[in-house]
Amino acid sequence: MSLGFVFPGQGSQFVGMLSDAAAVHATVRERFAEAGEAIGIDLWRIVCEGPDAELAATAVTQPALLTASVALWDVWLAEGGPQPALMAGHSLGEYSALTCAGALAFADAVRLVRRRGELMQEAVPRGEGAMAAILGLDDEAIDAACAAADGLVSPANYNAPGQTVIAGTAQAVEQAVANCRERGAKRAVMLDVSGPFHCALMNPARERLAEALNRVRLNPPQIPVVHNVDAGIADTVEGIETRLLAQLSEPVRWIECVRRLAAGGVSHLVECGPGKVLSGLTRRIDRSLAAGALGTSDGFAGQLEAAAA
Repeated sequence: MSLGFVFPGQGSQFVGMLSDAAAVHATVRERFAEAGEAIGIDLWRIVCEGPDAELAATAVTQPALLTASVALWDVWLAEGGPQPALMAGHSLGEYSALTCAGALAFADAVRLVRRRGELMQEAVPRGEGAMAAILGLDDEAIDAACAAADGLVSPANYNAPGQTVIAGTAQAVEQAVANCRERGAKRAVMLDVSGPFHCALMNPARERLAEALNRVRLNPPQIPVVHNVDAGIADTVEGIETRLLAQLSEPVRWIECVRRLAAGGVSHLVECGPGKVLSGLTRRIDRSLAAGALGTSDGFAGQLEAAAA
């Protein structure tokens, strides 16, 4: 069995996440303390107590999720879990993957994604942009629905066959949702998000994110990481940086990423973070891949056992 690790993005967070792991493994609290010190907030208190709205703020969610993923990675290695052959992460999760692969120092990564979250929130005033989930419609029909809308709207996340997220100006997204329904979508719903991520409206944030990236040291990852924008593996540090900047305003090609992991020989994907979102998407993308998550004690134990088999 060849192992691949995948790291979740925004939306997988919830108040109380990793509480059972923290009760057993001191490293979880230690990682959150380190992260909180790096960005000057009590991150563990927000994770434990909420409220939901505070944790859901993009500039809080992103460092919280990255820290949760890195903490679970620490525990995985401490418990004798084997290193994967390949890694990938969904949106923010790409930063978690790069951190666990040794490309980014942890404190640098926490500060970087905190800044990324701030820039994403600032790029478009709240209410002016939107995202929507489209289920049961093929890519060509979604493209046509977006093209027929008045304004900027485009695919933002290709999450699984028949499951795509679109993003753009609020009015254009609403029109595209109506167009998708007319074209036979099984479901087309607006999402409760703080901004229109992974579309051209994020372009103003790219230059400022480049400044933040210039302040941290990127290293070649010790484990290859499959990138969102092209499902490729960067050969150089410059290639990683280029892809991270592009990721802000280009769609997450998660279907291609999972298929690239499978093409690289991976037969079992482990979701390293809270929740089971990516495990569910994996089953829809490629049923030949085994998938499981580390976010609960039972799940963690099960994945350790499967990896040892």
